[in-house]
Amino acid sequence: MTRPDPTWLDAQYNNRARVADAAQILERWARASALAREKSDARLDLPYGDGDKETLDVFPAARENAPVLVFIHGGYWRALDKSDASFVAPSFVQAGAMVVVPNYALCPAVSVDHIALQMARSLAWVYRNARRHGGDPSRIVVAGHSAGGQLAAMMLSCQWQQVGADLPARLVRGALSISGVFDLEPLRHTPFLKHDLKLTPASVRRLSPVGFPPPEGPLYATVGAEESEEFLRQNELIRSAWGARTVPVCEAIPHTNHMNVLHDLADPQGRLHLLGLQLLGLPSVQANQ
Repeated sequence: MTRPDPTWLDAQYNNRARVADAAQILERWARASALAREKSDARLDLPYGDGDKETLDVFPAARENAPVLVFIHGGYWRALDKSDASFVAPSFVQAGAMVVVPNYALCPAVSVDHIALQMARSLAWVYRNARRHGGDPSRIVVAGHSAGGQLAAMMLSCQWQQVGADLPARLVRGALSISGVFDLEPLRHTPFLKHDLKLTPASVRRLSPVGFPPPEGPLYATVGAEESEEFLRQNELIRSAWGARTVPVCEAIPHTNHMNVLHDLADPQGRLHLLGLQLLGLPSVQANQ
């Protein structure tokens, strides 16, 4: 098989270069996230482990026994921070969920394998501590954007009783991937990423959900309709690999690119927000009208 041209790979996967106003969108996320933390009773920087960046932010539920949404930020495993993603929380808390936003260490200081294990530890913490913050540990849903979409799929596939004997076999009840990367092989050859990610053929196999057996599911796979051909292909790829039973939703969100697609998740009227509510078992705003 002919390896794709490196210049083409960069054009396909470098979303900050593809999206003209990417810097302004990131600034908007930071401002909105700071406001979300200021206006809530969030519990910030709670440790879920002893390692670098092993902290999380909890946006408690307004009532007891609420479903729990864990949102994993993107940034190609090498950029951004949980503090950039707080803006996702308020609309879901208002809808009746508890929201958790975990942090993780970044490449190249650590490997993608290390990050995946950190996310497993963070989910174990959520299961063990949800009730303290109004959450129901039997109703945990994971959502993630970009690299976070890959990590969300990893969490859906995790063998939880290898993480902790006290954990249930199916800790994650469902996952929402937004612009996820499910086959990491192209990233191993993408010039702007490969030196930081340091992927090998073996790590690609360990970290590419397309090669995993289909989990219990469900996974909702979504992508911006205006994203690159590769991101659109990656979204279809997980449906092909896991099947429609495990991936009942495989959608491109109209009029969105890799960056502003996340606004649709935070918007109570957005399609992604509605899909998140479905996974959480919460009624939509439209249903309440």
